[in-house]
Amino acid sequence: MKTAALSELADLVHGNVLGDDQVRVSTVNSLDLAEPGQLTFLNTVKLADKLAASKASACLVPDDFTEADMADIPLLQVENVDLASARIHNYLLEEPFQAAGIHERAVIGTNCVISEQVSIGALVSIGDRVRIGERVKIEPGVVIGDDVRIGDDCLLHANAVIAYGCTLGQRVVLHHGAMIGSDGFGFATDPQSGCHVSKPQVGTVRLDDDVQIGANSCVDRAAFGVTHIKSGVRIDNQVMVGHNCVIGENSVLVGQSGMAGSSTLGRNVILAARAAVGGHIHLADGVTVAALAGVHNNQKKGADVSGVPAV
Repeated sequence: MKTAALSELADLVHGNVLGDDQVRVSTVNSLDLAEPGQLTFLNTVKLADKLAASKASACLVPDDFTEADMADIPLLQVENVDLASARIHNYLLEEPFQAAGIHERAVIGTNCVISEQVSIGALVSIGDRVRIGERVKIEPGVVIGDDVRIGDDCLLHANAVIAYGCTLGQRVVLHHGAMIGSDGFGFATDPQSGCHVSKPQVGTVRLDDDVQIGANSCVDRAAFGVTHIKSGVRIDNQVMVGHNCVIGENSVLVGQSGMAGSSTLGRNVILAARAAVGGHIHLADGVTVAALAGVHNNQKKGADVSGVPAV
């Protein structure tokens, strides 16, 4: 098990230790569940009295904590407790990649280029002409279509699907059941018969570096061109992204939110739970859409909107 001294963690998150900086911890845990050898955290000085009952070996605290609030354990002061705890927890859990190779029950197509540094599980299906980079882990049941490109350090959880011709950058994570590259929802209706004629969806999907897609979320391929999810985007579970959408860097789409076709988001946009964006609408950088809102028109930079229609 990996451990680190508080002095090491302070350097990692640009913090300051009050007390013994050589105390070592192995993981991060909540205040009521933490055990000896673990690091816990408090987001406010108002909860300082609860620290005395904790079994943790050290505590991550905001800058306004002082030696008077120390109780019996050392404190690691930081500017942003939430951010620092995430970075420390990832650091303590980090393990070197172990290449297990390709499972004998995986199915690999023709003319594929696959790095030797991969772990490909049982019942994975990989199409023709697929390229897979270094240190990629593909869990059982994943399906990858023809001509897919997967960059280094990606993690594809069980039963995720990447349809033909899609591209993943580096460090992309697809959670269980994520669907990348399904056909966009496009059709023309015959006014006389009422029949719907599907429009071919011949574009693709591109996920840039550090994108994460939640379980059972869908990103549709473009009718023409590219549905583009830019770097650092976080998409929660059961989210719908329609064809030809563009999502700007570091935007966040919370569970059951959705974007209709050809809508676009700028950088750092937030769609809260079950928020919906109509087709061909643009939300500029920094827009926040409240839960259950329905956005029917363009929104200017930094707008906070709610309701149906969203205002």
